[in-house]
Amino acid sequence: MPIYQVIVLACVQGLTEFLPVSSTAHLYLTSWLLGWKTESLTFDIALHLGTLLAVMVYFFRDWVQIIAHGFGLRYGRDEELERNSGLLWLLAIGTIPVGVAGLLFNKQAEGAWRNPWVIGSMLVIIGVLMGIAEQKGRKTRDMAGVNLVDASTIGIAQALAVVPGVSRSGITITAGLFRDINREAAARFSFLLSTPAIAAAASKAMYDLVKHKAFEPGMQTAFALGIAVSAITGFIVIAWFLRFVRHRSLWFFVFYRIVFGIMVLALAFFRRPAG
Repeated sequence: MPIYQVIVLACVQGLTEFLPVSSTAHLYLTSWLLGWKTESLTFDIALHLGTLLAVMVYFFRDWVQIIAHGFGLRYGRDEELERNSGLLWLLAIGTIPVGVAGLLFNKQAEGAWRNPWVIGSMLVIIGVLMGIAEQKGRKTRDMAGVNLVDASTIGIAQALAVVPGVSRSGITITAGLFRDINREAAARFSFLLSTPAIAAAASKAMYDLVKHKAFEPGMQTAFALGIAVSAITGFIVIAWFLRFVRHRSLWFFVFYRIVFGIMVLALAFFRRPAG
């Protein structure tokens, strides 16, 4: 894999994994439009590890405090987390649906569903839902108020992200807004909830790599660069997006998804899908 291709795809992954726009859609369409082969399993692992590193580093203090509180220990200074000592177990419960969905529908998600018709449709549909949630959600609760119903609802929503084009952050933030959680808390909970899901995806891909002895010779540089670039861009995007939703609405992303989705569907009429 050429170095410029590694950098482009790793940037796309880092920029779009944590924005509500679907990283899968952007990676697929970047390769499709530029005529590149679909990224290999080795490189896919690098991208997962990079975004996992980004979210773990950014939320390291949060995770230490959440885990400590989950086991009855007092640690950390975040007031919202301090007032929700059961958050660790809520995140654990919220992770179950995506684990089940991944086991049941992984082949479809990596195969039949990964086409511009599904991706374009999901971009538009979730964009519309996000717009409704942005308009109707009361946004009155923060992380301290997240409860079992919230975690279960957002967790079920995350399970839908196995469908290409949905966007893990997009559907979970939308679900949080429908539960009247404010934008920043919805995004923060979404990113925390994504951590075990991304870790599981990376572990599964790593298992497949070892099982099938599929690590490609000469991929060491691309592998390391993919991790580094996607981690750095992912970290920057998380910090920027949390500041963004603290003061602004999600309407930009609503319109972006709808317009982008329509463009994808239109392109599907004129170009053959990526192979």
